[in-house]
Amino acid sequence: MPKRLVDKLRSFMPGNGKKKARTYQRREIPRDQHNVSRSVISEPAKKVLHRLNKSGYEAYLVGGGVRDILLGGKPKDFDIATNATPEEVHDLFRNSRLIGRRFRIVHVVFGREVIEVTTFRGNAAEADTDTDDDDRRTSEHGLLLRDNVYGNQEEDALRRDFTVNALYYCIRDFTVIDFANGIEDLRNRQLRLIGDPETRYREDPVRMLRAIRFAAKLGFDIEPETEAPIGELAPLLTHIPPARLFDEVLKLFSAGHGEATYDLLTRYNLLEPLFPETVRAIESGEPDELIRQALRNTDARIAQGKSVTPYFLFAAMLWPALQAEWHRRQDNGDPVQPALHGAIGKVIGRQVQATSIPKRFSGPMKEIWELQMRLPRRQGKRAFATMTHPRFRAAYDFLLVREASGEIEPGLGQWWTEFQQEDERGQERMLSQLSTDAPKKRRRRRKPVKRPAQ
Repeated sequence: MPKRLVDKLRSFMPGNGKKKARTYQRREIPRDQHNVSRSVISEPAKKVLHRLNKSGYEAYLVGGGVRDILLGGKPKDFDIATNATPEEVHDLFRNSRLIGRRFRIVHVVFGREVIEVTTFRGNAAEADTDTDDDDRRTSEHGLLLRDNVYGNQEEDALRRDFTVNALYYCIRDFTVIDFANGIEDLRNRQLRLIGDPETRYREDPVRMLRAIRFAAKLGFDIEPETEAPIGELAPLLTHIPPARLFDEVLKLFSAGHGEATYDLLTRYNLLEPLFPETVRAIESGEPDELIRQALRNTDARIAQGKSVTPYFLFAAMLWPALQAEWHRRQDNGDPVQPALHGAIGKVIGRQVQATSIPKRFSGPMKEIWELQMRLPRRQGKRAFATMTHPRFRAAYDFLLVREASGEIEPGLGQWWTEFQQEDERGQERMLSQLSTDAPKKRRRRRKPVKRPAQ
């Protein structure tokens, strides 16, 4: 690849060629002017890059991997962009599989590591209008339904969402290629969309969630023009399939910056399309401190390298909605237990219309909620029965979150902590103490039976 620092490129506006476009320049940054090192790139990613290059194709490390290395971090995964078609990539790697419908990509599998390889995407708006309509279809709201137009590296870069994600690393000459002033935005710690923000958000409203996720993860500001349309266009997320939004919620809150993400979603009115019943409950007076405490705990677990269960996350995010519905049913005269069961069904039924919750997660979530009523009931053999429940540990953790958030008085969580640590004799002693401390019920004296005179 010839080394040239600046080549003037044509103007480009993804999805809209009529508006005055920003002019972008291509820059090739030599090895001595950046900190991307092959030592930080995984061996599987290097194998894919080298094989594609040796087979006569262009191949580059791209996107978040390059961005994170430039910021001094270590990426968790590596994506590759190439001019080879998905079928050509698939033929080169026996350990690969073709996936995707909107845009076909290749996953090359090396044990537990998966390298995602995409073919350069083109500017579909400028594609030949005589091509098959299946290659490019949009909804009445501007949502991109299908986009299978291939292009060159320049077009691929300017089709990406944010400037900081339009960075390419060439393993042949160790240069970083910047098409959209991404290096400058990295230096200024800001997120900027490539192209007209409103058009790009309408093409794919999930880009608004990506803006929030990157801003929280990287600690970046959202550039004013990129930020401006978000509040108004937030309702477009209701047109996204609930299954896709479920995946996006997990990405948002499982990256180790959950509380910051929650604050940004709330600020930009993006929480309501994801959790409409929760937002309504909070606006009607239900506190959100439990959500915040759960997210703090989740962030701490991720920082320690521990796993996070989706059903626990959703149990916390929907707790204000459950409380509001539960209270409403009790106020209408329903007994406590039936009111809880009815509220659970209602809240989940409404939530799945926004973000789907697979049954493998909704079932355990229900059990966490139901166990909150069983945990205070410890007399006799109840404590042992509760502790053998398969969802006991998650319910116990949820109880600790409730206490830490100030929702309930402290004490019960500490009791369960000690009960789990004791041996059988110690547990029996704790249960006996419960019986001693419990207020004794007054027995009603039976009236003497009058016997008839003999």
